[in-house]
Amino acid sequence: MGKPHKICERVYMVGGPEITDGRDCCVYLVDGASELALVDAGLGYSCEKIMNNIEKLGLDKSLLKILVATHGHIDHIGGLGYFKDTGLKVACHELELNAVAGGRPELTAERYYGVKYRPVSVDIVLKGELQEIAVGDLTLRCVLTPGHTPGGISPYVDAGGTRVLFGQDIHGPFDSSWGSDRKKWKNSMQSLLALKADILCEGHYGVYQPAGEVKGYIETYLRRYTR
Repeated sequence: MGKPHKICERVYMVGGPEITDGRDCCVYLVDGASELALVDAGLGYSCEKIMNNIEKLGLDKSLLKILVATHGHIDHIGGLGYFKDTGLKVACHELELNAVAGGRPELTAERYYGVKYRPVSVDIVLKGELQEIAVGDLTLRCVLTPGHTPGGISPYVDAGGTRVLFGQDIHGPFDSSWGSDRKKWKNSMQSLLALKADILCEGHYGVYQPAGEVKGYIETYLRRYTR
């Protein structure tokens, strides 16, 4: 297994297939100095490891205040109940509430993992095309990027002159049972390209940088799915 590590100033990887559990999505942490935020929660079996990894990085886990769920698939939200119980506020887009708060199994895709999801209440309901979440002295800008799911978001943060994009499921896949829409996905990818991010923190395949690699990664999937 790999170790939690710093990606750039203020951004860390604290969970994921190579760090906590092969079934987890990549879990990222944003350090806003006075507050910390997690981007996604993993499948749910690694929550204590994630908390321990925060400490291993020399960060104060008591400053962890917010968890932003990028979309409602269980490998991204399975750990929400644990983190909610520790006092974190959960944020997701209103178009993902049926999965995150409602727990509809066809939307959480829990059958793929054989794990039952425990629904949680959502404290911060994101609406519209763009909404900001303050994390200490930083701002997570949450861009609505439907396609993989109806209400998926791709947050990004500008820290120390570097734009970091959390594009969790750029690679798909697509399934009509959970509301995938390839046309909307294509438009979402164009929106992400327009951000000209310096670093991409992807949901399953790790980190891509510099900007040319970010652009190339997104364009690879655009070519694959829009032939």
